[in-house]
Amino acid sequence: MPAPAAARGSDAVADVVRTEYGRVVAGLIRRYGDIGVAEDALGEAIVIALQRWPRDGVPPNPAGWLTTTASRKALDHLRREKVRDEKYAEAAMLTDDTPPEASGPVKDDRLRLIFTCCHPALAEPARVALTLRLLGGLTVAEIASAFLVPETTMAQRITRAKGKIARARIPYRVPAPDDLAERLDGVLAVLYLIYNEGYLSSSGDGADRQDLADEAIRLTRQVQSIAVGVGSPPEVDGLLALMLLSRARRPARIGADGRWVTLSEQDRTLWDLGLIEEGHALVRECLRRNAPGAYQLQAAIQAVHTDTLEASATDWGQVLALYDQLVRVHPTPVVELNRAVALAEVDGPHVALAVIDALELTAYAPWHASRAELLRRLGRAEDATHAYAAAIATTQNPAERAWLAARRET
Repeated sequence: MPAPAAARGSDAVADVVRTEYGRVVAGLIRRYGDIGVAEDALGEAIVIALQRWPRDGVPPNPAGWLTTTASRKALDHLRREKVRDEKYAEAAMLTDDTPPEASGPVKDDRLRLIFTCCHPALAEPARVALTLRLLGGLTVAEIASAFLVPETTMAQRITRAKGKIARARIPYRVPAPDDLAERLDGVLAVLYLIYNEGYLSSSGDGADRQDLADEAIRLTRQVQSIAVGVGSPPEVDGLLALMLLSRARRPARIGADGRWVTLSEQDRTLWDLGLIEEGHALVRECLRRNAPGAYQLQAAIQAVHTDTLEASATDWGQVLALYDQLVRVHPTPVVELNRAVALAEVDGPHVALAVIDALELTAYAPWHASRAELLRRLGRAEDATHAYAAAIATTQNPAERAWLAARRET
């Protein structure tokens, strides 16, 4: 096959893995009830696709091909390992392509997988990390970046989580209504981090991953409909509003030259006003219920930013007041950093820089970038240049790196 056709085959494999990994692995886990079998089978199918598609061409239904091939590999694995009789019976069912009816309140394989991985037997960081790996198809490096921990630490965390599921025989089943409430916080945390990876990719392949961002929004909408049975916690609406309001700005976030475009520089006429209207309505509903949480407060901040088509008209005093509440509800260094950005607009860069310098976030690119911007405003050009260089060194996102490099040179 000519080189261009072979490249198309390889690219098609990468595309289907990026967009369909979570759906395929979730279906395999539901059918087999075993993470190891599902991941190994899908891995083998991907290797076969990389061998065949560049040579034979891309099949008409790439995702279906991957699912079928992975299912066959999983069945082969079960036979080779001579699993117990009930596993043979379960594997035999795989020849029937009719998907089984889901029971209980969760109908979507991927959402059911999230709730399963958010079992109370697993520590919260392990729940989130494992689900990001399985559902989002994120690499260990990407997940480690989201958690601000070394890659080796994250690999160990994911391995331990898989072992705990196997040893504790945690069932892959639809959670009963009574289980939903205690697992909801973990589910929302997973969806939040999946969306964040879609919003600003931590890998070097692209500026963002719209497929992940849109999948997180889709699943959050499903959680919103399910949450009616547990009293519709306002944090669900808050998370959905947060996603919608940031997703609305996506058309203006990446410039034609591939650089990241900051909020103050965006062409706001490109924003999706329909998503903004829906997000604002959800924020108003959250305010009416008066039970503020971290997602609701972040959504309220986004609502202030998207309340005007003129960046100069942003109510920074209100933004800072909301961050003050957020720090009390969710006191983390990243929240403190974001608050400092608002503080600079209200009390000046000197005050904000002192706050930022006290934070231990030297492995976090936005910390260096925020310092660089404040140093630039203070006229400390050489210090700003060093801070921009440090920010570039700590991010792999191409759009972010391009923007930082341009700022460093001006």
